[in-house]
Amino acid sequence: MTKKPLVTLLLACSPFFAAAHNLSLGQPVIDVEVTNYGEIMLTDNETRYQPWDNQSMLGKVRVIQAIAGRGSSKELNAPLMAAITAAKFPVEAYQTTTIINQDDAMWGTGSIVKSKAETSKEEFPWSSMVLDADGVVAKTWGLENESSAIIVQNKSGEVLFIKEGALDDNDVTSVLTLIREQL
Repeated sequence: MTKKPLVTLLLACSPFFAAAHNLSLGQPVIDVEVTNYGEIMLTDNETRYQPWDNQSMLGKVRVIQAIAGRGSSKELNAPLMAAITAAKFPVEAYQTTTIINQDDAMWGTGSIVKSKAETSKEEFPWSSMVLDADGVVAKTWGLENESSAIIVQNKSGEVLFIKEGALDDNDVTSVLTLIREQL
């Protein structure tokens, strides 16, 4: 007798458990621009920043990793990032874009987040790294705090996959398959 009201309550509350983001499959991501820091560039072993916007991601298949400026958020999808690195997708057709929300870092760690982002760019120079000091991307796209979102988009910018939080093995396989299909 108590199971039916419980099921009804769970179904009624289910929208609250849905993903917080406002991105849609088959549509491009919502336009956004990062001007406070922005894309990390390496020129003659010097790090500099340039403004970044989502339009710069067109023309290549992308995995967008939008993460809070916390080590725990980066680790959520480390298995996917390792699998992508191992797959050695062609750089002329594929790129990972990591967007780091410095505004969602633990208090007092902003300079550490910036330094680690710059080190990551040096370690993976073929990747696109964006340092978002104000969290504009996360706010615009409605992403969860203290988390990680993985978004796959095709060369035209249409979202093919999105998931917030840790990906399981099936998700990793799906992402790799989507990338291969789009190349």
